[in-house]
Amino acid sequence: MFTQFALHERLLKAVAELNFAEPTPVQVAAIPPALEGRDLRVTAQTGSGKTAAFLLPLLNSLIGDAKPRVEIRSLILLPTRELAQQTLKEVERFSQFTFVKSGLVTGGEDFKVQAAMLRKLPDILIATPGRLIEQLNAGSLDLKAVQVLIFDEADRMLDMGFAEAIERITVECANRRQTLLFSATTGGAALREVVAGVLRDPVHLKLNSVGELSETTRQQVITADDPMHKERLVQWLLSNETYQKAIIFTNTRAQADRLYGHLVADEFKAFVLHGEKDQKDRKLAIERFSQGANRVLVATDVAARGLDIDGLDLVINFDMPRSGDEYVHRIGRTGRAGADGLAISLICHNDWNLMSSIERYLKQRFERRVIKELKGSYQGPKNLKASGKAAGTKKKKIGDKKDVKKAAAKRKPSARPNNAPSAVVSQDGLAPLKRKKPASAD
Repeated sequence: MFTQFALHERLLKAVAELNFAEPTPVQVAAIPPALEGRDLRVTAQTGSGKTAAFLLPLLNSLIGDAKPRVEIRSLILLPTRELAQQTLKEVERFSQFTFVKSGLVTGGEDFKVQAAMLRKLPDILIATPGRLIEQLNAGSLDLKAVQVLIFDEADRMLDMGFAEAIERITVECANRRQTLLFSATTGGAALREVVAGVLRDPVHLKLNSVGELSETTRQQVITADDPMHKERLVQWLLSNETYQKAIIFTNTRAQADRLYGHLVADEFKAFVLHGEKDQKDRKLAIERFSQGANRVLVATDVAARGLDIDGLDLVINFDMPRSGDEYVHRIGRTGRAGADGLAISLICHNDWNLMSSIERYLKQRFERRVIKELKGSYQGPKNLKASGKAAGTKKKKIGDKKDVKKAAAKRKPSARPNNAPSAVVSQDGLAPLKRKKPASAD
């Protein structure tokens, strides 16, 4: 029960109102040290309840602070506007019985309206790095009074190229007393560098190893001959699988638009989400998908990062992701909070090695599946290396000296003296034709 935590009664009332019964493992592990004011470095899968794990301690500290609102006291930094909007809704839900005010700064919204909101000095500012830097450069806000700085999905922010922005924002919040950093994966050297630079004597919490990230989600692969074959497989899966909501990932915007067009033509209730869509269309797509008006969402990775959708139980990788971490984020959309999920990857010959690398990364082997009605000719490479990757065919080598001489002879031009006239053969091939002398210049 949440009563085990030393939370303000108004927060416990909100938790009860929202029907939060039992805290998740990440909440049990992270809330106590966060309430003590410790810096945290938390690795927890998407959908594990980590948002509440940092929001409840944050709100608890703000409720206990009786100072009048004359400054922005906390900052939550997130990689995408969609995740920022969802986090704002969570803040509003948990703070419904308090006087804590929050504000949102993301791209795709009116800059001047956001600047006006910042002048009201919200207790909690929720932001994406790019737009926050723009507001800082415009002199619209001051972060020197920020006491708590929170990075959510820090690994995604680094993947998206926000390393310099994170460094700048950290410097702006130099007077903070607590920093919390959450990510779905352990990340690489870049994330370790950020952790070393922004956290002070942190508590490290790793709630799941990579191999356990999707233990409630079945992971399957289906081989395909080409993109057109993949499109037919997607249509079959959407028509025959049992699901509430499905998301299909592609690696490019063009493929997302193409697949979306085919699905709409086949009368599937679908929407498409990628970086070229404006903010209005993106909001509409997420709202309709969340509410169930559209059961299928076709999306690229950048657009879908951070989406928190209830009832999402089918993920299809039309294109195989380019890294193990990206795969973890994709299938983390389903199988949330112990619910069952299904993740299916469609594999052409050029996807096989990526799939093998991801299997090694996760230390598991995906279930192979065949759709009898759409079985293709490609069933995987004929020869495999020990790593599971396709074994390439070696070029034939010229084995002996005779072959070398023959190959050289073919390349060698016919020898004739430099001053020897070249013969011109008649069309009937019987006798050489005499060359005509060139006409005189006059």
